[in-house]
Amino acid sequence: MLEVAPEEPEPMSARLLIVDDNPQFLTAARDLLTRQGCEVVAVASNGAEAVRLATQYMPDAVLVDVDLGPENGFEVAQGLVSEHRQRVVMISAYGEGEFAEIIASSPALGFISKAELSAGTIRALLVGEQPG
Repeated sequence: MLEVAPEEPEPMSARLLIVDDNPQFLTAARDLLTRQGCEVVAVASNGAEAVRLATQYMPDAVLVDVDLGPENGFEVAQGLVSEHRQRVVMISAYGEGEFAEIIASSPALGFISKAELSAGTIRALLVGEQPG
């Protein structure tokens, strides 16, 4: 009798909102994550725009830059989580060590360095795993 191998589950396709004040990074991140199977539903350059777009699109996760120019990304993340029930992942050009304490005390699911940003690391955080 021929046994049929179980089908491999398809990787979860995450719907994302990216919040960053650098337009070049927004374009590069959107392109990268889209090529890797994510759906980037919108991009925002500040907290107010992030709240509006998160409410409109209800993404699976919001990627929030730690440094949003005049805004504090951790404060934006706090509002997105507590007031709008969003799942947030913090991102930064700097390494996690720079922000370890504040990340640990924030409501974010975790942190991804922009240099290591990928659909796989985002998916790992969304299912409760530590990337890497």
